[in-house]
Amino acid sequence: MKSLVSPVVISSCSLNHHLYADDIQLFLSFLPTHFDSSIDHLHNSLDQILSWMTANLLTFNSPKTEFLLIGLSKQLAKINNSSLTTTHSARNLGFIFDEHLTFSDQISSVSKSCYYHIRQLRCIRPYLDTKTASTIATSIVYPKHDYCNSLYHHPPKSQITRLQQIQNSLARAVLKAPKSSHITSILRSLHWLKSALNTSSSHLPTKFSQPPNLTIRYEMFFNVRSKADMSA
Repeated sequence: MKSLVSPVVISSCSLNHHLYADDIQLFLSFLPTHFDSSIDHLHNSLDQILSWMTANLLTFNSPKTEFLLIGLSKQLAKINNSSLTTTHSARNLGFIFDEHLTFSDQISSVSKSCYYHIRQLRCIRPYLDTKTASTIATSIVYPKHDYCNSLYHHPPKSQITRLQQIQNSLARAVLKAPKSSHITSILRSLHWLKSALNTSSSHLPTKFSQPPNLTIRYEMFFNVRSKADMSA
């Protein structure tokens, strides 16, 4: 299924974009001093897209439209975004990005999901052998824990600690080890890397630094319904 908005229309707006079956994401990078002109450019681009949609009997889904302004705290403090209602975080392909890229919302979501499955594993652990318990852990919990972990590039230490606590809890559930047991030997016996090492090994050996520019992310969702359908 092709995206509902023509790539030619978006390309003519000079915006970076990702096209999906039912989702189009627009990306615009700018300096804090160019905020007003960048917002004007974004509004003009949206007007062109909306005109194209109207001409093709498509509907813009406003309730599912989000603006995410990403930057350092000092950068965001330099701009006045009263003309634009932004969101604190937004989900992209199952990964939650927040405005400061601390990934706190994403890790909170991962924690909630992983701990739920860990509790379920503990309930059935007395009836499983170690190999089966390890298989369940690595096939159900670990994919959630490690999803897009290459994006955790130098996150705050507190966030890595939260990921490590999830892994520690899972490892102890697999081996039925008490909470007071030393985690290093448990992880070694399971051949699991610690979260800090696991996220580091997921990165390409290239030097990366955060660009000084701000990025505004505009995420659009569309209803696959014509005007005739809506009026029916």
